Amino acid sequence: MKTLKISDEKKLKDIKQEFNAHFPHLKIEFFSEEHHEGEGNSRMAMYDDKLQLKDIRKIHNEGELSIDGHQKTSTFEKNFHSHFGVNVQVFRKQGRIWLQTILTDDWTLGQQEHKGEEYDN
Repeated sequence: MKTLKISDEKKLKDIKQEFNAHFPHLKIEFFSEEHHEGEGNSRMAMYDDKLQLKDIRKIHNEGELSIDGHQKTSTFEKNFHSHFGVNVQVFRKQGRIWLQTILTDDWTLGQQEHKGEEYDN
């Protein structure tokens, strides 16, 4: 099973790189505001990659978070928030741009990755 190791000392950029290593056509961004399924986040609320996780959260649990390809995008985002107190949004690469997966939150991470791959061909 694919997992992300989560701890206060990790930098946001390191967590993002670990996620992207499993899903090269997807990325996650960290936000100060929570969003609901089907909604996006404002770039103004995006955290800088240089911050450590402890700088942006109130829940300081450590552990592992599943990033299984069969997991719904919305479930992954909700689990990140409920277990670790962090707001994340999954983005999918489409050609040269990154799209927030707002309209496809019910797709699995694997489906998102596959759709991103299609734009590479």
